[in-house]
Amino acid sequence: MIGSGPAGVYTADALTRQRRVPLRVDILDRLPTPYGLVRYGVAPDHLKIKGVARTLRRVLEHPDVRFVGGVGFGTDLTRADLARSHHAVVYATGAGVDRRMGVPGEDLPGSLAATDFVNWYCGHPDNEWDRFALDTEEVAVVGAGNVALDVVRILAKTADELRHTDIPQAALEVLAASRVRTVHLLARRGPLQAKFTAPELRDLLALPGADVVVRPEQVDIDPTTVGTDRAERPELREVSRAARTNLRLLREQAERPPEGRPRRVELHFWTRPEEILGQQGQGRVSGLRVERTRMDADGRLEGTGEHTVLDVGMVLRSVGYAGVPLEGVPFDSDGRTVPHDRGRVLDAEGRVVSGDYVAGWIKRGATGVIGTNKSDAAGTVRALLEDAPKLREAVPDPVPLERVLDERGLAHSDYEGWLRIDTAEAGHAAELGRGERVKLHGWDAYRKALEEN
Repeated sequence: MIGSGPAGVYTADALTRQRRVPLRVDILDRLPTPYGLVRYGVAPDHLKIKGVARTLRRVLEHPDVRFVGGVGFGTDLTRADLARSHHAVVYATGAGVDRRMGVPGEDLPGSLAATDFVNWYCGHPDNEWDRFALDTEEVAVVGAGNVALDVVRILAKTADELRHTDIPQAALEVLAASRVRTVHLLARRGPLQAKFTAPELRDLLALPGADVVVRPEQVDIDPTTVGTDRAERPELREVSRAARTNLRLLREQAERPPEGRPRRVELHFWTRPEEILGQQGQGRVSGLRVERTRMDADGRLEGTGEHTVLDVGMVLRSVGYAGVPLEGVPFDSDGRTVPHDRGRVLDAEGRVVSGDYVAGWIKRGATGVIGTNKSDAAGTVRALLEDAPKLREAVPDPVPLERVLDERGLAHSDYEGWLRIDTAEAGHAAELGRGERVKLHGWDAYRKALEEN
């Protein structure tokens, strides 16, 4: 198993729950910490969602599951290495990079991927800790998914509101000194096309220290006609129940006047970025030029020609994740996924690559929630178990993984190493008087924890 996030661990769970085929599962990860996006993608104040880690932990503690940390696929080990030591490999590496907006000025200092900000406040060890000074009063977040709402919410909260969470102390101190007072959320389409879920929206609307401003004209839609043939516009006729819930919440918020709270969140639907302003090579972002949008008669997005400039000093894009190619593994560069048939990896000619399987976002794209990975993993496991007899014929006598690692001269960590990091983070929280856990930040802190007995 390559990847220890929800997709990888749920796949291991499905494999070890069945009794038809006896097996053992090695879960490899480049990091010494498991759980993937549950640890490094879920906002620190989402305590219920982070509770998924307890379920994943039980899988990692199964006697037939082994966690192997600190080993990177394609850099430390190749597919040929794993072919010697395993009957099958499941790639569950997720979608590791952000998509770009493709507008002028996107590479200016102060124009960043929301994923970078998420990595920063989630304590990813690769993170550059001085990357976010939060020294501007206005920030734009482009996107209308759950990650975008997470980013807006963290920017709009005070350090005291986050002190009880596991956010790294270094990030908490930057947030305590933050000058950000207004956060603009930009959605290129309307409220009914937004991808965020109602629970995420409710969390945003419940911010105690920020006014959330919804313009009445942008949610002035008759809820009784939404999702019916009586809707006056094409985009209003096929609408999910979740979208109708979002509309109701937004309409209610539009009726609430601002209360003059210390911070302000402004929602801009039907608004797309046109250009990030500033001088390349000098200074940083100084503004964001945007255009109003609408749907044409055929349901396609078009600009209206009406432009405005937002006086922002930072732009965070949250317009989707994309998978990255894996060494020696077929890859669909258009869909940014590994091509497959029911989880079986396919080569460029559409033939099954024996012994190679895929699960999670690298399989289906960056869609769904954490729980979606469970059914996704089950489908891949069904295919793998069907193939089990011929897989054993192909590799009748696999060598121990330890031998492969030793031959490569690779040091690695294990589940006990992760527990040492876990213990160190609990101790760090106790030292700071901050809840149950505070994440360590940086590779040096991880190495120190791994060396402790």
